Amino acid sequence: MHILVDKFKEVLSSVAPITLMVLILNFFLVPLPELFLAKFIIGAVLIVVGLSIFLLGVDIGITPLGKSIGNYLPKLNKVWIVVVVGLVIGFFVCIAEPDLQILAYQVGNVTKGALSFMEILVMVSLGIGAMLVVGLLRILYNLKTNVVLTVLYGIILLLGLFVAPSILAISFDASGATTGALTVPFILALAVGVSALKKNSVTSEADSFGLVGVCSTGAIIGVLFLGIVKNVSGLSGSLPEEAGISDSVIAPFLEIIGHITIESVMALSPLVIIYIIFQVKVFHYPKKKSRQIFLGLFYNLVGLVLFLTGVNAGFMNVGNYLGSALAKSKTLVVIIGFIFGFVTILAEPAVHVLTKQIEEVTGGYIKKVLVLSVLSVGVGVAVGISVLRIVIPEIQLWHYLLPGYILSIALSYIVDPLFVGIGFDSGGVASGPMTATFILAFVQGVASGTSGSNLLNDSFGMIAMVAMTPIIALQLLGLAVKIKRRGGNSHE
Repeated sequence: MHILVDKFKEVLSSVAPITLMVLILNFFLVPLPELFLAKFIIGAVLIVVGLSIFLLGVDIGITPLGKSIGNYLPKLNKVWIVVVVGLVIGFFVCIAEPDLQILAYQVGNVTKGALSFMEILVMVSLGIGAMLVVGLLRILYNLKTNVVLTVLYGIILLLGLFVAPSILAISFDASGATTGALTVPFILALAVGVSALKKNSVTSEADSFGLVGVCSTGAIIGVLFLGIVKNVSGLSGSLPEEAGISDSVIAPFLEIIGHITIESVMALSPLVIIYIIFQVKVFHYPKKKSRQIFLGLFYNLVGLVLFLTGVNAGFMNVGNYLGSALAKSKTLVVIIGFIFGFVTILAEPAVHVLTKQIEEVTGGYIKKVLVLSVLSVGVGVAVGISVLRIVIPEIQLWHYLLPGYILSIALSYIVDPLFVGIGFDSGGVASGPMTATFILAFVQGVASGTSGSNLLNDSFGMIAMVAMTPIIALQLLGLAVKIKRRGGNSHE
């Protein structure tokens, strides 16, 4: 119970800023309908409770499972087993990720079946599975993270020349949607488990990061391949219209909780099956430890249901409403977009998992608060310039992505390897449930309230920006640390 209280305090301090921001806007700039405000407050409570329970489940369920599998694979000394197991685990963990399922449904709806739900789901999951294998082999064979990422993004750049801009935007959005609240803790733990068996403690520390970043490229490559194979020259359609708004405060929560529960059960089922197989064939844990892992997975289920219910029923309508209302002032809406991006990242479950692990792996040298601050600035910039792209139609998505990823790769050859892995991992974890709901709803609201804006084209690409800017931000942090160390050495 003491641990749960600590988690509650941690999450409460993280969710409070965005709640306070919405309330300030309500009282001073954009008065919200009473119904919206009431649902928002209920949603905030569900988010705090749900995220607290979820993070508790991560600590006692998903993280130990990932580390155990990560410790086991290298002991086999058989590359083909690592390849097969990595591909299978990557595929099933990814295909059940709720964020990816949401994005796949959105793509299927707005493209009118040109890219179907199942096509997106399967191709992205195959890509993630393949890149999980590449990432594990990188650790085992001591391959440099920056070299691997240079090759992968070179492939992405080449494939990107043969697809329509809309396909490119969807592919980069998919990379952000696949690394969510379920996949990130598992992949991070898997990386720590594999890298911990290496004799060199220095390279082990650096190798424990970067796997999420490598896996993220698989989603991009998978969608790009799909676009080329299907020869989709362009996408047309419109975002599905929302159903009529209920006059009841509680009804929207009750209407979606059943659907979200089913989605969450589907998301966790592969992890349960994977654990049962390893427990029977490999681990043979005593009943007490086995019950603890199952209890952790149950906490994940309860926490995820409450969290997503609060976000979808309480936060999305408010985000859309505020975006549309603030779109009347181009300067103000960009500033508000930055602030929302800055505070929203504090409530992302995967971000807390990553920042905590960074502090632990570095022995407290890199503080969780510092990493969280840098991530917040990066995501704030991402949302701000995404809104800027809507209000200034001449700006295209590739104007951001091309120089951004060129800079990211260039920095990877300058900063320490540890920060390369941390940076590219952060790009994956920054774009989670809050981004795919509240921020996406806010951006869609801005697009709907901006004259001449294309709601479909402007909606896709925002998640891609949120996934890219933290990569640059944390590598710049690494560069600053490197310069500081050199300065300190020169005075000795």
